[in-house]
Amino acid sequence: MVKVDLKGALRTFFGFDSFKGKQEEIITNVLNGKNTFVIMPTGGGKSLCYQLPALLSEGTAIVVSPLIALMKNQVDAIRNISDDENIAHFLNSSLTKSEITKVKTDIQKGNTKLLYVAPESLTKQENIDFLTSVNISFFAIDEAHCISEWGHDFRPEYRRLRDIFEKISKVPIIALTATATPKVQFDIQKNLTMLDAVVFKSSFNRDNLYYEIRPKVDVEKEIIRYIRSKQGKSGIIYCLSRKKVEELSELLQLNGINALPYHAGLDAATRGKHQDMFLMEDTSIIVATIAFGMGIDKPDVRFVIHHDIPKSLESYYQETGRAGRDGGEGECVVFYSYKDIEKLEKFLHGKPVSEQEIGRQLLHEMVSYSETSVCRRKYILHYFGEEFQEEDCKCMCDNCKHPRERAEGKEHVELLLKSIVELQEMQKAKHVCSFISGNLTSDIKTYKHDQLSNFGKGNYKDEHFWNAVIRQSLVGGMISKDIETYGTLKLTERGLDFLKNPTSFMLIKERVFNTDENGDEVIVAGGKSGAFDEVLFDLLVDLRKSISKQKNIPPFVIFQEPSLKDMCFQYPITMDELTNIQGVGTGKASRYGEPFLALIQNYVEENDIERPQDMVVKSIINKSGLKVQLIQNIDRKLPLEDIGAAQGKSLEEVIEEIEAIVSSGTRVNINYYINDLLDPDNQEEIYDYFSEAETDDVAEAYKEFDGDYSEEELRLMRIKFMSEMAN
Repeated sequence: MVKVDLKGALRTFFGFDSFKGKQEEIITNVLNGKNTFVIMPTGGGKSLCYQLPALLSEGTAIVVSPLIALMKNQVDAIRNISDDENIAHFLNSSLTKSEITKVKTDIQKGNTKLLYVAPESLTKQENIDFLTSVNISFFAIDEAHCISEWGHDFRPEYRRLRDIFEKISKVPIIALTATATPKVQFDIQKNLTMLDAVVFKSSFNRDNLYYEIRPKVDVEKEIIRYIRSKQGKSGIIYCLSRKKVEELSELLQLNGINALPYHAGLDAATRGKHQDMFLMEDTSIIVATIAFGMGIDKPDVRFVIHHDIPKSLESYYQETGRAGRDGGEGECVVFYSYKDIEKLEKFLHGKPVSEQEIGRQLLHEMVSYSETSVCRRKYILHYFGEEFQEEDCKCMCDNCKHPRERAEGKEHVELLLKSIVELQEMQKAKHVCSFISGNLTSDIKTYKHDQLSNFGKGNYKDEHFWNAVIRQSLVGGMISKDIETYGTLKLTERGLDFLKNPTSFMLIKERVFNTDENGDEVIVAGGKSGAFDEVLFDLLVDLRKSISKQKNIPPFVIFQEPSLKDMCFQYPITMDELTNIQGVGTGKASRYGEPFLALIQNYVEENDIERPQDMVVKSIINKSGLKVQLIQNIDRKLPLEDIGAAQGKSLEEVIEEIEAIVSSGTRVNINYYINDLLDPDNQEEIYDYFSEAETDDVAEAYKEFDGDYSEEELRLMRIKFMSEMAN
């Protein structure tokens, strides 16, 4: 057994007076030459668990790390606590030959205590040969979840590490991760042949973090409003694509928010600069893909927003874990839309079947978490194999802060458990829901499950309800998912006891996520969203009608219905605010806006309405010049098909863009194109129709003309009419 004054060493090297959590036990275990497995949440102090023993041991510790930026951060941090620059090095593809030679020389001289390597660098024979010739103290594997196919960041080269270690030296291993479900933990230990390792598992509960799911409606506007409410505080916004990162950071900058993009498509110098500016507080917001974050040691990140749903609960936990690492405020907000899940499912196509199954299972867990009404903290901790009483959440998640109605669910749970048993514990949640609710799917027909006694016994409720019963029974410990078979449902001991002696089981009424007419997610039942002001809408419709009579033009020429509806949410009272209303550009605002603004201002004052003052969100003008380019091409009288082909768009998409330009108040002359399609008499007939019509609906026009004109011809004539009459 090693006898070392660990507290003295901690003070000497790192300046701390005491260890956090289980750090001291872990370090002792490593120094005693035992294999060690550490599962510790982000911000728990994992790095110290291998850094301090490396500084106290003979030889060099090899630290396997997945990201170049992460290695650089860690090496810089270690060099800062030492007089000797050579105490820590990294070995990866970013180094020149002369730099690699210097690293190797320092290791041979015994000056280097920590060598950070990428797994790819370890596979090179020349590096294996070199490391075999020097004294290695131990191997550390940071972000060890990369080993497991069930981990959220699987890296195939991580699975080869054990073989490479065997070739280099038979020294102990310490594997560390912030996110490991029981399944991932076992997978890591098995792969590294260290089932004998002493496991140190800290609680995954971060009690200072607040978890919230919001419906993905007007997401950019909601994000801007949220950031403005957190004036001057640091935050990270995660997006799934590089394109969205660029668009959102540009939009935030346009609205006076100091934000920078970060993704793998930027060159290394720009990425490094943006990361440093965030750490040094020269910028308060980073908009990033998941390429950003591993090892970012910024203690005062006050919020983490997910513009898009993460691919798994592990990713979500890791990314939210970057908030409030100093123990202070940390809010974690996800904007959820099931359409995002469908997009992610599409990305799985073409991958090996087992990878698709794993991917779908992880996505299903993410949907369950997003849509559940049980305590979110309890749900997360249950996922990571930890028991938690929801009263201990202390309203630090939206579900506990705004608790939902509960009702006795004993009979529903009993029927669920009986059905799982009748299906021989061999089916996944989706199949079980279809079975209970009596949905005759092709699988149910194939397996003849419609002939079983419990088929359709729960048809008094829909599949969404039964999915909620499954989720709550999982968290309640009645059933479990067998990961080996990609999520088949099985009864636990508690579930078997319940079937023998059913007792009260309170079910929480779940949120119902639906879509509105635009296909956007809205929460029905207990969701938050701005209320539509029907009284104001009627007043605006009357005003529009009186102006249309006065000017002798159809009402829709002034403002279309979606614009009036948007006014009833946003209450614009200045020209600036009016131009940010859907379908209202500067031209239309200045031509028709004054009486509408006067009416709204008067209405707001009389009814003492509290307006969302920060609703003015400037939008990125002309989508990076494409709008200007489109207008210029029309001015050059190019055929619309050619304009579309040059931008990789269909004629339908080009017409849609022109409609948007015209409806916001810009005049566009497409007569040259229409003249080739329709003779003057036909044009006059359609033009006269729109002059007298109550609505600009093309479907109505199509009916009126009994299909004499195509939808495309009617849309083009509507553009001509609106351009000349409204603009």
